[in-house]
Amino acid sequence: MSDRDTAFAEYFAARSDALRGTAYLLCGDWHRAEDLVQTTFTKLYVAWRRITRHDALDAYARQTLVRTFVSELRRGWFRKERVSEAPADVPAASTGSAEDRLVLLAALAGVPPRQRAVLVLRYWEDLSVEQTARVLGCSEGTVKSQAARGLQTLRGLVNPEQGAKVR
Repeated sequence: MSDRDTAFAEYFAARSDALRGTAYLLCGDWHRAEDLVQTTFTKLYVAWRRITRHDALDAYARQTLVRTFVSELRRGWFRKERVSEAPADVPAASTGSAEDRLVLLAALAGVPPRQRAVLVLRYWEDLSVEQTARVLGCSEGTVKSQAARGLQTLRGLVNPEQGAKVR
């Protein structure tokens, strides 16, 4: 194995789980998350020789992941509606436990994809408004408005009474 391949394999081993988690938050499906991560790492491998700043690999990989997600949305790869045996109403969890996490993940799946991408990048990946705008290829104002709308939608899905209030 060449030095290039070894370096790539090490990076893949170190970061694939984190990217898979981010991909899951974006699409809400582990199988699709795997596909997104696989596509992301394929693109990263193709560009590996051209990448000169290996200290910025995480940002580059994250940006590639989000752009792949958005690109597949534009092509209609992900369906907006999913058939499910679970009821559409999500019960509110009573404690700050794993139940809360499940309720939040289910609600996040109901947020429109562009808003969901902003929420994941801003609050899960802890990117600034400027960094999020750069990753998504949009203005900072768009990030702010999409974050506000996404949070409002998320609140409405988690707690319908709170979501109806305009803040």
